[in-house]
Amino acid sequence: MKIDALDATAPTQGPSADPKRYWSLAIIGIAQLMIVLDASVVVVALPSAQHALHISIANRQWVMSAYTLAFGSLLLLGGRIADLWGRRRMFIVGLLGFGAASAVGGLAQSSAMLFGARALQGGFAALMAPAALSLLTVTFTEPHERARAFGVYGAIAGSGAAVGLVLGGFLTQFASWRWTLLINVPIAAVAAIAASRVIKESRADTRVSYDLPGAITSTGGLFLLVYGFTMVASHGWGSLFTLSLLGGAAVMLSAFVVIELRSTHPLLPLRVVLDRNRGGAFLASLLVGCAMLGTFLFLTYFLQGTLHYSALRTGFAFLPFSGGIILGASVSSRLLPRVGPRNLMVAGLSIATFGLAWFTRLGVDSTYVAHVLLPEILISVGMGLTFVPMNSTSLSGVDPEHAGVASALVNTTQQIGGALGTAFLNTVAASATAAYLSTRLVTPATLRVGAVHGYTTAFEFSVGLVAMAGVVIAVLIGAKGTHARPGLDVLPEALEGSPRIAFD
Repeated sequence: MKIDALDATAPTQGPSADPKRYWSLAIIGIAQLMIVLDASVVVVALPSAQHALHISIANRQWVMSAYTLAFGSLLLLGGRIADLWGRRRMFIVGLLGFGAASAVGGLAQSSAMLFGARALQGGFAALMAPAALSLLTVTFTEPHERARAFGVYGAIAGSGAAVGLVLGGFLTQFASWRWTLLINVPIAAVAAIAASRVIKESRADTRVSYDLPGAITSTGGLFLLVYGFTMVASHGWGSLFTLSLLGGAAVMLSAFVVIELRSTHPLLPLRVVLDRNRGGAFLASLLVGCAMLGTFLFLTYFLQGTLHYSALRTGFAFLPFSGGIILGASVSSRLLPRVGPRNLMVAGLSIATFGLAWFTRLGVDSTYVAHVLLPEILISVGMGLTFVPMNSTSLSGVDPEHAGVASALVNTTQQIGGALGTAFLNTVAASATAAYLSTRLVTPATLRVGAVHGYTTAFEFSVGLVAMAGVVIAVLIGAKGTHARPGLDVLPEALEGSPRIAFD
């Protein structure tokens, strides 16, 4: 370790610290909560929206898919725009656009209007999310404060989906499905006004180009990849349509890599990904994203289809998940500066793997208290322990001018992982159920057992995905003594030229 002009134990925030940084954290947290909530809040409202707007069974998936497709495929470009045009500016634009799109969706009079509004929400979320995370990165530079800030961010990111299910059920049952979207309007407006007054502007070198070829190939490739996996459920893996989409994605993403290698100012500097620590965190984030959205999906099916819970009761059944995430993230933020990211992530993923393995034992006679509650808590605590160091490691050592791109990658891996995992695990569950029923007389009883068999088979694959993420972390992430401490290696432009601590 090299120490330049500063004692190793002295705080690095110093006089340059933003006195409004915790207000900034509150605003960024609100924005992140809106983004995460919107991926799940409409799930329990979907049947009501489908009936009101006469959406067909074949097309109802687009209420979810339109948002995911736009969000996942535009995140890299959104991060680049935020870097160049100003992170606070694009954060505010994203907030206002997200609120406007939510208003359009809440007032939709047709399925096309609702689908378009959801796509617009995803597009503005892709602009807002990387700007939010990069603002967090350059606002908090002292290690303990940054760990605490990432703890708040991780708790929101991890628990938002479960909170969205509760909120969606409550609004749908006591108001209208439209309020699951309209509620974003006043929140986004207030957050945008507060951000303009509190958050400091931050941007990269505006002389750097946009790398339009890289933007086109990455956006198109990610779109085709998510779209292709979304179509697997209806068209199958072997259909010409699915294979064409996935083949097109492979071609465009390969072209993107070639372009980035040759570009003077690449959209995604490959050193951001190829760093061993960050690359391991990004890969683990992708694997966890694949597993966790499927966990919500099939646990929801089990609670409603097997235990016959209402939508609102199902949402409340996920509340312990939110509590566990918050608890795990709080513990993780305190331990991160002392324990290091690898140990925390391995421990968290091991706990989550054990909880998921417990879900593979579910049956038609299982109950919530005896068979769902405890593994749900284990998974949530494990994810809370994992998210904080995972987000921190993903951004550790990134040059300030690339903070937006790295932040976009954090969200991209989670969104793309969730979309791919849902398609993959849904196919696994459906195939397992079909195989089970093919050798038995089909009755209401065997249908219930077959459905649960499909869920537990999907959980088995989720166990493998999370366990694989743990192996990736253990192999690729450096130990405490060799990994750069979060908060000491990404400094805002205001600190350039100031004494700093450097870690070998």
